[in-house]
Amino acid sequence: MEFLEKFFAKYTQEQVIRWFKRICLAEALSWFFLFSAMIWIRVDPTGILPIVYISTIGSIHGLFFTIYLIFLPSMRKIFVWDDEDFVFSLISAFFPFATIWIDKKLARFDRE
Repeated sequence: MEFLEKFFAKYTQEQVIRWFKRICLAEALSWFFLFSAMIWIRVDPTGILPIVYISTIGSIHGLFFTIYLIFLPSMRKIFVWDDEDFVFSLISAFFPFATIWIDKKLARFDRE
């Protein structure tokens, strides 16, 4: 975890927060496209385009999912999350569109 702290120390908190908000949105949008790919692959399971589409979208979603998880320890320090908030934000990565809720509710300084 120390290497993440060193990496994020190069940037201001505002930049890291702005990146986190974008990552939350991108991860949620990639869920949407992944759902469309899953529907398309069920409709046409032998077609080459659905296979290429789901492979591409799945890889992109995996990238955003991983980046979201990498950002979480830094966000915990910036927003002073307790263990419950951190675990909730970690688990929310596994549910569709939950990262938008994390961005809107937990990723704020004036939570009370």
